[in-house]
Amino acid sequence: MILRKDNSGALPLIDGRLCFTLYSASLAMTKAYQPLLSRLGLTYPQYLVMLIMWEQEGLMVSEISKCLFLDSGTLTPLLKRLESAGLIVRLRDVDDERRVRVKLTAAGARLKDDAANLPDCMTLKTGCSPQELLFLNQAVLKLRDRLSD
Repeated sequence: MILRKDNSGALPLIDGRLCFTLYSASLAMTKAYQPLLSRLGLTYPQYLVMLIMWEQEGLMVSEISKCLFLDSGTLTPLLKRLESAGLIVRLRDVDDERRVRVKLTAAGARLKDDAANLPDCMTLKTGCSPQELLFLNQAVLKLRDRLSD
C-alpha cells in the first residue's frame, strides 16, 4: 500500500509534480472509459478517432493526426483496426494519391448514437459538476497550448 501523505500531511514528492498528476489522471480517465467503450467494441484511442469523425466527416489522415497530436505511425494502426471493424474506410485522395481520406461507414455513423450517453456517464463518474469540468478542461487546454508553442 502506498500512502499519499506522510505523518506531517505533506504529499510525496511525485504527487506534487504536475507532470505526474496529468499522467495519472489520464490513466484514470482511460480506465474509467474502458468498460463503457468495450460495449461499443472500441479502445479509448479508437473512440477519440471516432469522436473526430463524428464531428467532421471525410478528413485526411494528416488532419486527424494533427487533431489528436499523434504521428501517422501511431494513427495508421488505429485506423486499420477501425477499418477492419467496418466503422471507417480509407480512400486515396483523387487529387493526390499520397493523401488518404477517412470516411465513416454506415455502421460507424450508427455507432455515434450508441455512444451518445458516454459524456453523461463520465460526468457522473467524475463526481464533478459540468461547470467544474468546463473550468478544468479550459485550464488543461491552456496548459497544453502553452507547452505546444
